[in-house]
Amino acid sequence: MQSIRDNFERMAKLSDAEWNTFSSKLIREEFPKKTPILKAGTIENYLSFVEKGLVRYYIPGEDHDRTFTFVFDGEFTSGYDSFITRLPVTYTIETLAETVLWRISYEDLQDIYTETKIGNTIGRFASEGLFLKKTKRELSLLNESAEQRYLNLFTEQPQLIQRIPQKYLASYIGITPQALSRIRKRIY
Repeated sequence: MQSIRDNFERMAKLSDAEWNTFSSKLIREEFPKKTPILKAGTIENYLSFVEKGLVRYYIPGEDHDRTFTFVFDGEFTSGYDSFITRLPVTYTIETLAETVLWRISYEDLQDIYTETKIGNTIGRFASEGLFLKKTKRELSLLNESAEQRYLNLFTEQPQLIQRIPQKYLASYIGITPQALSRIRKRIY
């Protein structure tokens, strides 16, 4: 739980009273590898912090799934659009490794916003981080070639190359596994 406080304190200083109020609402959950934590068609009820693990977001398809983001240790994860609108998601979030999440429910977060001064700051920083990650990904898909997106992974997110199966990497950069194989042969 200390890693969550450390993460928050990079954004804003928390008093012990504020931290105690916030941390009293957190639920620790462990998920085995390949476990859905949010299924398409359901409503997101949690904003979660990944203490340890790896999470993949994907749109289920008949022929293949389309992966659109990954979340690692020390990052927030949530079907955030559903969390704030209270509407069902059209995608699935699943673990790719054994994962430990610290979660706060929608209702408890609303209480934190009301009960503490720092609550709104924390909520804002979490949502801004999720928004910036999403925007960067969208711009990459629109402005860069598949090969450039793959090369960017080496410098910007090297953990993707090391921890994620190639079929998910290919889907993430918007190509087939065969096209990724050709790109890798050209590069190496």
